[in-house]
Amino acid sequence: MDWQTPEDSFPTDFITDAQLRALMGRPPISGGWRDGDPVGERRFASIGAFATEAGEELPAVRIAYETFGELAPQRDNAILVFHALTGDSHLVGAAGPGHPTDGWWSEIVGPGKPLDTDRYCIVAPNVLGGCQGSTGPGSLDPNGREWGGRFPYLTIRDQVAAAVRFADELGIERFAAVIGGSMGGMHALEWAIAHPDRLSRLAVIAAPPVTTADQIGLNLVQLEAIRSDPFYRGGHYYDAPDGTGPHHGLATARRLALLNYRSHTELDDRFGRSWQSAVSPLGGGGRFAVESYLDFHGNKFTRRFDAGSYVTLVQAMNSHDVGRGRGGVAAALGALDLPTLVLGIPSDRLFTLEGQDEIARHAPGSLDGGLATRIDSPFGHDAFLIEFARVGAQLERLLAS
Repeated sequence: MDWQTPEDSFPTDFITDAQLRALMGRPPISGGWRDGDPVGERRFASIGAFATEAGEELPAVRIAYETFGELAPQRDNAILVFHALTGDSHLVGAAGPGHPTDGWWSEIVGPGKPLDTDRYCIVAPNVLGGCQGSTGPGSLDPNGREWGGRFPYLTIRDQVAAAVRFADELGIERFAAVIGGSMGGMHALEWAIAHPDRLSRLAVIAAPPVTTADQIGLNLVQLEAIRSDPFYRGGHYYDAPDGTGPHHGLATARRLALLNYRSHTELDDRFGRSWQSAVSPLGGGGRFAVESYLDFHGNKFTRRFDAGSYVTLVQAMNSHDVGRGRGGVAAALGALDLPTLVLGIPSDRLFTLEGQDEIARHAPGSLDGGLATRIDSPFGHDAFLIEFARVGAQLERLLAS
């Protein structure tokens, strides 16, 4: 799952002419940030050569990041926030040169807000393999050519290991809290288990302890949508002209994902069987409103994300299993004796509540004992991106623990 832009997150029953005009023209070969683009608010940290779990090596890795608030002289007031599938380091701030979307957690991060920048320094990296400045498939190799399909397979553990090296580069030995939602929750959970001495509190939001067969199956359909696009070319498409990239495959993957981010009733409540225009979709050439909605956001997505990174990150999510090599899930989670907020959404059909309850049941530090903290909402998995007041209240509770 990913952090949505406001247009994706909030009810919009019909696609407007202005929105359609925004998609006119040829889409870029990649919607990711590339060398030579405006830097915006991001900064970069080099972590040197990096070896993956699978034994492959990247000779030089950089991590793009942003910070919000001032780091204390003792470096003890930092909070690490991991983003979800198609998020990035831009937690707060307007869209503009270098940043295709507004900050995705502006309601949570800032002075006097739940993650209070008057008190804490919020650190947000773009994960290894991402497409907003960190080393990924669209990055240049030592010979000045995009990695493309040669980019190594990454696991969640690889990405966390890179994040630890990034924290070392910033000189932060221990975070006041590590927080993540959806894919970011996988990273936060893995960080806490692998490096318990490097955080004081943990928040795992709408994320599982292990990626299930059902979730891997859903991911496969998205991956195949991209791989089967003839313009994907095995990941080697970066030298093609704008407008001739794997846009159809990436947009289709996005449409499939969006269907899992909301509850089974939410789209029906919003759209029902309404039509996008006066032209009937029943043989008349018109479209149902939900079709136009999914197409618009799928196509818009191709202008802000990269197909190669999408494949890399979804494969990493498939690797997620905190019990791998640790005696099983229960044994791994049993080491979480620090204050832990496990936040779940009953209407979530992507990462279901059973997964969050399993984390809470085995984590000694769970704030609410053997059950995950609930946010009742009709918005499904996306509720943690919409119900800001409820999510913020729980984060404040964690930080006060």
